[in-house]
Amino acid sequence: MKIYRVVRLIFLAGLLVVIFLLVKKPAPVSLPQDPKTVAANVQSYEQKLNQLEQAQERGQTPGEIRLTAGEISAAMSHGGSIPAPAVETPAPAKDKNASEEPPKVTDYQVSFENDVARGQFATELAGKQVYVTLAGHLGAQDGYATFEPTEFKVGDLSIPVSMVNERLQQRLQEEHENLKLPDFVGGLKVENGELVVTPK
Repeated sequence: MKIYRVVRLIFLAGLLVVIFLLVKKPAPVSLPQDPKTVAANVQSYEQKLNQLEQAQERGQTPGEIRLTAGEISAAMSHGGSIPAPAVETPAPAKDKNASEEPPKVTDYQVSFENDVARGQFATELAGKQVYVTLAGHLGAQDGYATFEPTEFKVGDLSIPVSMVNERLQQRLQEEHENLKLPDFVGGLKVENGELVVTPK
């Protein structure tokens, strides 16, 4: 009987640690930007994309452009909502009158390290604000952005990518049209800590 109590206490302690890690706010993946920096980064982001588009329209052979994580973060926070990776939540009883709304996503942060893109955002899970951190490789295929994850965390709890990749890819497929690249963009990749956008 004593061993049963010990096992039960270990199990409860482990469960408390998991819950604590799930709701704990992780270290940010990038530094916050003040409004002036956000405005400058949004303007820089738009100018670079416009240069690429205009060069193609004039029949010139444009070179690639390089975008920083600060420019991408600013453009995402300025541009409104983006599709969020799915976070599994227990399904409440269905109310026929209630419409299904996607989870609200806030506090976008992006960083690039070598060839890996890392993003972090806040969402609501069972009435609590939790942070999701996702890292992986960006790419492009058939005019759409692709993402292959290498890391997934909820709060400060690392979750094996193999457990979430199928659901993540399903979610990306559901948001397929939102991942369509502009007609003048041929490819995407993270290289040397920057997002490299190549023309068609």
